[in-house]
Amino acid sequence: MIEPFSDQYFMRKALDEAHKAFEEGEIPVGCVVVSNNTIIARTHNLTEKLTDVTAHAEMQAITAASYLLGGKYLTGCKIYITLEPCVMCAGALSWAQTGEVIYGAHDPKRGYTQHAPNVLHPKSKVKKGILADDSASLMTTFFSEKRKKM
Repeated sequence: MIEPFSDQYFMRKALDEAHKAFEEGEIPVGCVVVSNNTIIARTHNLTEKLTDVTAHAEMQAITAASYLLGGKYLTGCKIYITLEPCVMCAGALSWAQTGEVIYGAHDPKRGYTQHAPNVLHPKSKVKKGILADDSASLMTTFFSEKRKKM
């Protein structure tokens, strides 16, 4: 059993969002923003639906959480993402001064640690590998099914 308010608990909620993305034909990345053990934003990739290459789960989450909080900084927040953020999203998380970035699967092709490992805000804490196998498995299944349809 997963303890409430643990990293695994909130990553499961992000995985729920990733599954929604999968069902919608989006790359299955999900994200939740947490403030004081309360989820204040739940999002997933919307690049296909919005025909917008910047509509990544993290970008949607930053916008939603900032709006709810009434300010542009997420210093007291934790963001849970099923996949390592790309450089664009990591940059946005840096500008938002996100308190903690927690992600599941590593992205060896497009992840920020490959291309700009110091892009996050210097005060942001990072945890990686939370439910990584679940996140990676969902991505593998998505792309495998996509290739079969080609």
